[in-house]
Amino acid sequence: MNNSKISIIIPAYNEAQTIGSLVSRIVELYPDFEVLVVNDGSTDDTGDIARDAGAHVYSHPNNIGNGAAIKSGIRHASGDIFVFMDGDLQHAPEDIGELLQYLPDYDMVVGARSKRDQASLGRAAGNKVYNLLASYVAKFPVSDLTSGFRAVKSNIARSFLYLLPNTYSYPTTLTLGVLRSGRSVKYIPVKIHARKMGKSNISIFRDGVRFFMIITRICTLYSPMRVFLPVSFTLFILGSVNYLFSYFTQGRFTNMSALMFVASIIIFMMSLISEQICQMRFDRSEGEK
Repeated sequence: MNNSKISIIIPAYNEAQTIGSLVSRIVELYPDFEVLVVNDGSTDDTGDIARDAGAHVYSHPNNIGNGAAIKSGIRHASGDIFVFMDGDLQHAPEDIGELLQYLPDYDMVVGARSKRDQASLGRAAGNKVYNLLASYVAKFPVSDLTSGFRAVKSNIARSFLYLLPNTYSYPTTLTLGVLRSGRSVKYIPVKIHARKMGKSNISIFRDGVRFFMIITRICTLYSPMRVFLPVSFTLFILGSVNYLFSYFTQGRFTNMSALMFVASIIIFMMSLISEQICQMRFDRSEGEK
């Protein structure tokens, strides 16, 4: 870490029962770190308790979302390295040091949960699918796409601020953005503790669709051919199968086969154009830094 300044950013919504002990433990272990709690419109005493425990508190006037709280933290934290963690005591403050030991050699370090640390079997299966899809998009083995416990260089986090959504899916966007821009990510296993109160607000079905759309959006932003080519290839194969079937059964070339072949070619050409636009945009943004 050298002499880097560390900012710990904790989004919190109605975490009055846990935020005080979490902040106190962090301050005890890392007295030189900046602790910033973003109070996302809590209706309890979350903000006051966090402030009394030693944290800087930035409050939203109303509840906007977990991702919005993270974005506020990125805007207002002053560190060279940001550590993101939840305020419900699922993440152990003792593990912060484990993340930081790999910086600045890596651009981002993520605490990866094991299968037994998942909230349910369905959640574990869903996360496995997300991880596989993200690994295909990023061309990198993604161990835990949705983990909210991570350390990242502040300049990198700020460069993706405009992409981050206001919802729980900000880890997905940040992970894919970092990987697809050619930066390094390290996954390390961490122990996740049971929630002290309440239950997770993430729905495997509702948020699953959102995660899928975000993965697709980030993919088309950084590597559109990873989306377009499979669609083009699938249409070409379907057109070929349909042509062979109609030729041997009817002895003719059907309009449906023609439509599939044309669509396949159009989508392929769109992928080439999109890839060139993406590369020009990326080269320009890199040149402006």
